[in-house]
This record gives sequence, structure tokens and C-alpha cells, in this order.
Amino acid sequence: MTSAPAAPIEVLRTPDDRFTSLPDHPFAPRYVHVPVLPGSDRLLRVHHVDEGPPGAAPVLLMHGEPTWSFLYRHVIATLVGAGHRCVAPDLVGFGRSDKPASIADHSYARHVEWMRAALFDELDLRDITFVGQDWGGLIGLRLVAEHPERFVRVVVANTGLPTGDRPVTEAFLAWQRHAREAPSLPVGRLVAGGCATPPAPEVVDAYDAPFPDDTFTAGVRALPALVPTSPDDPAAADNRAAWASLRRFERPFLCAFSDGDPITRGGEKVFLRDVPGTAGQEHATITGGGHFLQEDRGAELGELVARFIERTRG
Repeated sequence: MTSAPAAPIEVLRTPDDRFTSLPDHPFAPRYVHVPVLPGSDRLLRVHHVDEGPPGAAPVLLMHGEPTWSFLYRHVIATLVGAGHRCVAPDLVGFGRSDKPASIADHSYARHVEWMRAALFDELDLRDITFVGQDWGGLIGLRLVAEHPERFVRVVVANTGLPTGDRPVTEAFLAWQRHAREAPSLPVGRLVAGGCATPPAPEVVDAYDAPFPDDTFTAGVRALPALVPTSPDDPAAADNRAAWASLRRFERPFLCAFSDGDPITRGGEKVFLRDVPGTAGQEHATITGGGHFLQEDRGAELGELVARFIERTRG
């Protein structure tokens, strides 16, 4: 007996008029298109910011969940002011990128492949300085590990690469339950709750902008459950393989965690222990930052990244 074909993936697209008058965000939207599934003719539209000198070595800024590239606006302004090119994509399901409508349409492997296709097949980024926070690290570090030749340095900030072999924090388990069970997810308020300094109302509105109603939040609900929390998680083997690669990564690797994040507190220790590129770097703890340290201390993070690039050129 043959199995029934899988149902087609329904894809939602946030109307452009949701993104007017964003505070401190003068950046023009740019788009590439990637297959919904490998080999498929159906395409997803993936948004990215690309600011600074065209063709220059890119600083790749990857956000997490439930934010979008808007989170990096002050980091981008600082880095572009220092002469750098910044590329900040929106993960599929977030920001201006297309949004598969079912939680079941999201998997860790799919998110890695969607970003790989967008950043490498379409944008062909090379000589990358990577900056990743939250799920931006979970996805971006897989790209670093699987394509190390494209990266010249790495910055990790309030993130990790879990394999399910170590217990996660109670704060994260509570977030998993909330994302799964809450009748609605007010994304702007969730982001505000992860900041050390309450953002202004118009900033909260900007984080709500990608999600006109709860039907658009499948990615927000899906990603917490996709973090490996047991050794037999579907993504655990791929993440262990990624760690094997990172243990050979000798290019400059910087930890820049904040001092006020209950979810990732102490997460830098495993990078400092296992990644050879961390040796001799001027690792920093950013004071006054919550989980979303780009919102709390964006300019400071941008300055730290700029100094890191200058110190490690060549």
C-alpha cells in the first residue's frame, strides 16, 4: 500500500503595509527566493537587510525567536558607520520572510537548509563575520560548522548549540510550555519581557508587525520545541556533528554574552572550553543586557564586533 502524498505547505506572507514607519529602521527590504523543500519548484520569499559597502566582506547578523532583523537595527547602524557591510536575514516564519502556516511545516533541518540556500546559493556570502543570538546561533553555527570555509570569524551572543545531552534551564522549559500552550502569543510583549530595559511602545509594535494575527505565528510556536532537549532528539546527531567541526575551528571566535539572561547564562563556557578559536580573544560580558541584548545594548554590541574585526584582520 502506498502512503498518501504529503499535504502541500501553506505559506502566508505578511502585508508590506505592516512595516511602515519602523523606528530607527531606514533600511530598504531585499528578497531572495529558496525552495520550500529541496528540489521543489515552489519558492519561499526570504527577506534580508543589506547595508554598507556593496561587495565588501559581510557581517552576517542572525536573529532568533520570536524577533526579526529589526532587532539588529542599532548594531547595523554602528557597523555601517565603521565602514562594514551588514547582512541581516529574517528567518523563515519571521519578519518580512514568508511564513509556513503549520507548526508541522517547521523543523530544525528545514530552517538550516532555508538559510543555507538563501545565504550561500542566492547571496553567495564569503569571508563572513558571523554574529548569532538565540536561534540565530542554533541555525548559524550549523552553517559555520558545515561550511567553515565561508567564515573568517564568529561572535556568539546569548546562544548555544544544544545536543540534548545536558539539561536545559527551567526558564527555557517554561518558555517551551508557554509557546506550546498559550492561546495567543503577543510577540511584542514577549520580546519586551526579554529586555533589561522596557522598549518604547513603537518598538513593541515593530516586533508585532510580522504577525497580523495568530495564524502567522507557527514559527514562533514551533521553534522552542525544536531545541534538542534529549539525546535522541531528531536534530541531536546533526548538532553533535557540528560540534565535532567546531572543535577544529581555529579562526577567531568571540563570546559576547550579556549579564542578565536567565535562559543562556553560563552558555559561553562550553565554547571557551571546546572551540580552539576562542583562545586569546577578548571575550566580553555586556552589562545591562537581557536576553535580547541587541535591543538593550545594540550600539555597544556593534562596537564590540567592529573592534573584534579590527583586531583579527589578516
